[in-house]
Amino acid sequence: MSSIKHLEWRYATKKFDTTKKLSESQIGILKNVFNLTATSYGLQPLKMLVISNDDIKKQLFEHSYNQVQVADCSHLLVICIKTNVDGDYVDEKFDLEIVIRGTEEETLSGFRNFLKDNINNKSEDDIETSNKHQAYIALGNLMTVCAFERIDSCPMEGFNPQKFDKLLNLKEQDLKSVLLLPVGFRAEDDFMSQLEKVRIPMEESVIEMK
Repeated sequence: MSSIKHLEWRYATKKFDTTKKLSESQIGILKNVFNLTATSYGLQPLKMLVISNDDIKKQLFEHSYNQVQVADCSHLLVICIKTNVDGDYVDEKFDLEIVIRGTEEETLSGFRNFLKDNINNKSEDDIETSNKHQAYIALGNLMTVCAFERIDSCPMEGFNPQKFDKLLNLKEQDLKSVLLLPVGFRAEDDFMSQLEKVRIPMEESVIEMK
């Protein structure tokens, strides 16, 4: 199947089949996809929660404007941003590069110091905004791979992050929830799966400069 056919198959699933669950192998793919997602400077200021517990999903459903996908999906992916991205965090990433690649510190010191100065001179709001941008990259990556793997998904911004953070004890982990991606398998009676996609004509969405 071509890439376009996979993306045409994908839609924002409105109703999941509660009897079907993703396999450990499928969840493993999504975890790898998240971890391999490109981020600015490779700093990975993100974490992802993978929630399969039905009781927890039902509690979170109450703080998701009653969107049933949160409760009925096979797994709920919660994309979070780290709230402790500072000079020390940059050092951790560069130290990891030295361990994995064997790069000499002399080679990295200039870039290391540049990034530390850059982050230390930013406000907390600026850092949080930048980290949220990285979360959207991860979300898009996950959605695309879900389509290729025949996993249904529904991207969501509509939830109460403060309630999620409290229920999931995210503040204690220096995290904030920013995006949701319920994943699973569409229900046969989800009427949305049979509808044609509505997109503006290609020539209106894409500008070619030759």
